[in-house]
Amino acid sequence: MVFLRKLLSLSFLLLVVLAFWQCAKRGTPSGGAKDLTPPVLLKTEPENLSTNFNANTIRLYFDEYIKLKDVQNQLIVSPPLKYLPEIKPLSGASKYIEITIKDTLRENTTYTINFGQSIVDNNEGNPNSFLSYVFSTGEYIDSLTLTGAVKDAFNRKAEEFVSVMLYAIDSAYNDSTIYKSPPNYITNTLDSLPFFQLQYLKAGKYSLVGITDKAKNNVFNQRSDKIGFLTDTITIPTDSVYLLNLFMEEPDYSVPVPTYVAKNRILFGYNGDEVGPKIKALTELPDSVKTKVLKDREKDTLNYWLSPTDIDSIIFTVTNEKLNIIDTFTVKTKKLEVDSLKLNASHNRKIGFEDKFHILSNTPLIKIDTSLIQIMDKDSVFTPFEALLDTIKNKVDINFEVIDNQRYAIALMPGAITDFFGTQNDTLKYNPSTGSYADYGDMTLNLSGAVRYPVIVQLTNDKGDIIREKFAEEPQVFQFNYLEPSQYSFRIIFDENGNKKWDTGNYLEKLQPEVIKYYPDFIDVRAFSTYNETFIIAN
Repeated sequence: MVFLRKLLSLSFLLLVVLAFWQCAKRGTPSGGAKDLTPPVLLKTEPENLSTNFNANTIRLYFDEYIKLKDVQNQLIVSPPLKYLPEIKPLSGASKYIEITIKDTLRENTTYTINFGQSIVDNNEGNPNSFLSYVFSTGEYIDSLTLTGAVKDAFNRKAEEFVSVMLYAIDSAYNDSTIYKSPPNYITNTLDSLPFFQLQYLKAGKYSLVGITDKAKNNVFNQRSDKIGFLTDTITIPTDSVYLLNLFMEEPDYSVPVPTYVAKNRILFGYNGDEVGPKIKALTELPDSVKTKVLKDREKDTLNYWLSPTDIDSIIFTVTNEKLNIIDTFTVKTKKLEVDSLKLNASHNRKIGFEDKFHILSNTPLIKIDTSLIQIMDKDSVFTPFEALLDTIKNKVDINFEVIDNQRYAIALMPGAITDFFGTQNDTLKYNPSTGSYADYGDMTLNLSGAVRYPVIVQLTNDKGDIIREKFAEEPQVFQFNYLEPSQYSFRIIFDENGNKKWDTGNYLEKLQPEVIKYYPDFIDVRAFSTYNETFIIAN
């Protein structure tokens, strides 16, 4: 917490320094000095910080013409109102803003209307940053505050406009409240720094939650929103600084209605089941109809392959054995084309020294004939290889030694690959080639400090995409060779359960996601260069 307080102070100081530096910059005069002054609030009706508030309309007057920019995202009313207030003018320029409240306000409650950076001057767009109008329906204004920051559990940078919400711990509160009721207080991080401050709070015990709130309805939607929460109750007043770690939950188990997508394929989508449910046809199928279930390589989808049939409809059960849930569906046939065999190679032009060549299929594969496969190098010399059929990922792996400055001719003769329906490939030819060893860079990573094994070390590009990945159950040196010249960094996952993947959290189970640490810098890897990096991980 001390670190976060220092971080907040340093960030504020940096903003102040930048602001003064911008104001002190000099340029060549061109038609007079540029207006850098934000619009100034002259007065409000009723007065700001009013008590015993009972008005329906509020006006804010400024010293120059202003306009509203992105007010739908920037405006925050705390506590939230059921109906958003009407604001005029939404378009055009004016010297005042009029706010019409459409809700019945709570008794003895302090309200804050924060405009974020949506109020800008008409000419230059200078914002009156974080302007707030505050009033109380009771005798006094609540004055306590709560500060903190948000981060993303998986990504290096948190999303913009994260809603940070406080729920009073009272007789009406339970763990399901965030799914159906708005909070007692709300703010957001806007679109710049990932910090938040909740102001004008009443003393008491609260639950702190952050969500991305894609629907902008002030409640948590598991299927669309990331969430971060504190397990412990917060007692206000407090001088602590809090950190919310946002993550996307695994969705609860569900199965939408399956559908025919081709004459020989029925698609069964599902959510919240790592392995996938079991599918069984209750309708008796003709002996001529063969079936096979194959999981999609990328999506939570099961493809039910079957020989084309004229049956009008098929009744299925979809069973989740872990949860003991059985769904029954009737799937009606459609007039559709048949999905026919299509093969795609992983590499057809350039192949890296640590890449693996494989051929992907859209229909289920059942057999390969290695005698009908051959690889030759640029000197027409046969290259030894091993071909393996992967029925889980539905691909053919063709493994061979990849050397520098080489060009390969990979040929599959007719009949080398056979799919579930008996269809075989025509002649296929692929010509991947390699560059020089000197075209690549090598990098070594050493981990030290507060490292907890097992770990997953992911080499990422500047967009956060995974380029390489290594798993380790004990200390070792992580070597990444033959890297394309580019910028790279590292993501370190503390794999607590050793299942070789990152596990997210769950709000209802009070489970936080597995911890991830990001290497603080990007390494500019150049060709024919070697890099040795050490990542000292702090607690």
